[in-house]
Amino acid sequence: MDVPKHRSGRSTSLRDATDSSKMEGTGSWDALEWTKIEPVSRFVSHTNLDFLLEAEHVIAEGHGVVLVNTDDAGMLMITNFRLLFLSEGTRKVIALGTIPHATIEKFNKTVAKTQSNARQLEKTPPQRLLQVIGKDMRIIVFGFRPRTKQRRIIFDALRRCTKPATLWDLYAFVCGPSRFRNTNPQVRLLDEYFRLLGKGARASTDMIESGSFTLSNDLWRISSINSNYKMCASYPFALVVPKIISDDEVLLASNFRARGRLPVVSWCHLGTGAVLARSSQPLVGLMMNMRSNMDEKLVAALCSKLDDGSRRKLYIADARPRKNALANGAMGGGSESSSNYFQSEIVFFGIDNIHAMRDSFARLREYLDTHGRASSDGMSSFLRHGGSTWGGGNLSSMSASVSTLGDSGWLLHVQNVLAGSAWIAARIAMEKASVLVHCSDGWDRTSQLVALANLLLDPYYRTFNGFQALVEKDWLAFGHPFCDRVGLPAFSGSELTRQPSSSNFAASPGRQPSGAFTSPSSSHAQTSNNYSPIFLQWVDCVSQLLRMYPFAFEFSAAFLVDFLDSMLSCRFGNFLCNSEKERLQCNISETCGCMWVYLADLRALEGGSHVHYNPFYDPLKHNGPLLPPAAALAPTLWPQFHLRWACPEEAQAGEIEAKCRKIITKYTELQKAKEVAERKSKEISNAMESLNAELQNLKQQNSSAMNMANRANKENMSIKRAIQSIGCKVHFSNTGDCIVDIESNPLGTVQNFLYCSKKGSDGITLDDEKDLAVAVTVTADDDDNDENSPIGRVCENLCPFRSADGGCRWPNGRCAQLSSQFVGLRANFDAFDKLSIDDSYFKPE
Repeated sequence: MDVPKHRSGRSTSLRDATDSSKMEGTGSWDALEWTKIEPVSRFVSHTNLDFLLEAEHVIAEGHGVVLVNTDDAGMLMITNFRLLFLSEGTRKVIALGTIPHATIEKFNKTVAKTQSNARQLEKTPPQRLLQVIGKDMRIIVFGFRPRTKQRRIIFDALRRCTKPATLWDLYAFVCGPSRFRNTNPQVRLLDEYFRLLGKGARASTDMIESGSFTLSNDLWRISSINSNYKMCASYPFALVVPKIISDDEVLLASNFRARGRLPVVSWCHLGTGAVLARSSQPLVGLMMNMRSNMDEKLVAALCSKLDDGSRRKLYIADARPRKNALANGAMGGGSESSSNYFQSEIVFFGIDNIHAMRDSFARLREYLDTHGRASSDGMSSFLRHGGSTWGGGNLSSMSASVSTLGDSGWLLHVQNVLAGSAWIAARIAMEKASVLVHCSDGWDRTSQLVALANLLLDPYYRTFNGFQALVEKDWLAFGHPFCDRVGLPAFSGSELTRQPSSSNFAASPGRQPSGAFTSPSSSHAQTSNNYSPIFLQWVDCVSQLLRMYPFAFEFSAAFLVDFLDSMLSCRFGNFLCNSEKERLQCNISETCGCMWVYLADLRALEGGSHVHYNPFYDPLKHNGPLLPPAAALAPTLWPQFHLRWACPEEAQAGEIEAKCRKIITKYTELQKAKEVAERKSKEISNAMESLNAELQNLKQQNSSAMNMANRANKENMSIKRAIQSIGCKVHFSNTGDCIVDIESNPLGTVQNFLYCSKKGSDGITLDDEKDLAVAVTVTADDDDNDENSPIGRVCENLCPFRSADGGCRWPNGRCAQLSSQFVGLRANFDAFDKLSIDDSYFKPE
């Protein structure tokens, strides 16, 4: 999306267009030349609007619209989910001019009257404006061409979309779960309870339906007394209570607390036994003298004994100012008395109510729009009123600006919440004390303090999964009224109860000085008197802790911004309705998408290099509680959220993180490349070792073959001598033929025999031409069996070391075949090797 650009050429503002004659003839809105803007083609193919979300469709359009904040011209579109502003040339979505309907706090139609140049005969027509004020710190103004009905069309469409007739008309229901399908939040709550109690079990829907989730440890147990939400409609279905307190006693104790919100455990330390509990105010009445024995017993049970047997101390932290607590006594409420609660101490934190927070937030938004770089009147703070508002080295005006920031009171409220949470965490971590926190109803300031103290005490809540568990436990399950505080229509049965419109912002961000705007011709406030940025303020506190402890959180400030935007947009169903009971009745988890799945998918796209990951996170550095001292709790503006619209350039506080993230990404790539190189090197090393082993094997085989060849050569020479000893001559030809002549024959006949190794004959055929072969063939007479026969002489000469009885010492050699026509002798290296011929068979030379 395009970043809002800063205009430095404008020297007058919309608010000053009808001021003194000094501005005459230099009216900024004359420079826009409205009558010369050519309208964009009325036909826009919605099939090419690939920036639309699933199930999002266009309802109304306005052409030739100007975003006054940045002087961008383009097209304004109203969809069933948001207000979209597209640039005129590129058709890109401009982030500043795009805001979901649920994020709009109020909007109104205004008219800017500009005085014409003295030389002109006719006055310039008044400019038609639409001012939109967001819950995310932005104020945007759109200008429409005069003498058209586009502004009315846009205004009417916006009014219909921001006030749906029924709950099911919200975009979260129209879109459905899609690919961001939710799981049962009750199961996730039980999983967190099991973790707190030190149980390794995993929760399931069957466990909830059967009621078998009531596990316990030595001190605490999970109670199902509120499973039907009859005891307390704004509490979750399962509660962690002291083990020694029965369900009947829990039910009786709930009658003494406002709205039945009795003291229950939010967090417990498994090692020390200290707990952080929460509740609503006690119903002590105007005279502060009402008591409840069962309530006192339940509170006392929160303080188990220490290891030395002494009684654990109990702190009761009342988030309200003392005077407010006393004033509530007139309506039946009030605060506890330390005399009624054994070994307890009452502490008042002095945090203001939701109305003070709402007004403070409006003043802060006013301040940022006035002194920002891109203001809703289209004027830079350096140029407004000749620079007297901020600038030019005017020290008094600078001091006035800083004073205005202080007057908003926002940072002071943030500091109070931070200080109270740090105090609670210190009591539990350092004194091993138990702390009970409450305000009036126990769902606004109580949720802020308890959730922030949880974050300080438990490192698990500073991870992605832990942060989700913390929000779902202490904000959603324990009934923070998100619909009322965010400004959505409240749930009542199957219909939406329309909240009455009211103007609760006396110092509204419209900032209409004399002559700048006329009275609004029409206005629309989406929020009610119950609207208050309580949850936003808590996330602001988390960002302050992230700034103080950059190594302690797995997530980054960018994650917190996207988390807040998703919550305010109501694109998903997680934060709809005011309680767990209402979300269950509306079947939110099955009919709407899940914000946590959406954010997890964003992170999965880029892995650890995604902007949601904190590149400085070191879980070993802060693996225990965070206990910031009071001096470190001075808050500052949260740049990524507070300044992103009014001062977009200065809001880039995450540039260092981005640089670090790039370095980490490069380092990760190098690590992966190193691992690949090491793996290849190991493979090559293994291959080299294998080749060396094969080479050694080949060398051994070669040496063995050489030895066998030498032995065969010796055997061959011995055979040759043996053959020659019987009077035979052996002749070898180049073709492999062998001719053996027998020179001496007792019969007086000399016979010549020819043996060919290539063709079959009466001799012996060799398998391989290259084999060294010798064949001797002698024709035998009838007296072959006679010892004086040629056969006998051959055998005797061949083996002179025959046994004394005339037996053959080499029967397997087949050197003599008696009673046969032939006597054959065959020798080759393989045969003689198998027969294991020994040199001792033959005579030495």
